[in-house]
Amino acid sequence: MSEETLYERLGGEDSIEAVVERFYEHVMADDLVNDYFEDVDMQRQIAHQTQFISAVTGGPVEYTGEDMRTAHEGMGITEPEFYAIADHLDAALAEFDVPEEDRETVLEEIASYEEAIVGA
Repeated sequence: MSEETLYERLGGEDSIEAVVERFYEHVMADDLVNDYFEDVDMQRQIAHQTQFISAVTGGPVEYTGEDMRTAHEGMGITEPEFYAIADHLDAALAEFDVPEEDRETVLEEIASYEEAIVGA
């Protein structure tokens, strides 16, 4: 019998989408980072982020967005902003009672993109 993927432990796409919606509530309330989303179609952004997190956690989803460097090029995202976003994701995961070990795994996956995102 195979071990559950992180995607499955997170509850699948519907649960990940709920986390992502809560995550963006945190982001939009944070003056450090909310300017990045001022002119963004948030429904589309939520769907995009749900797809991304589903893919990187082992779900049966293929991420079809741009690579991280291209997607964030010219935005000038700083390290403190990157970590603020990560903290908001961690908080949203915690609100949905995701165990700390699984939260850390998600955040490690996100951290692997830091070089491509910060200062791109």
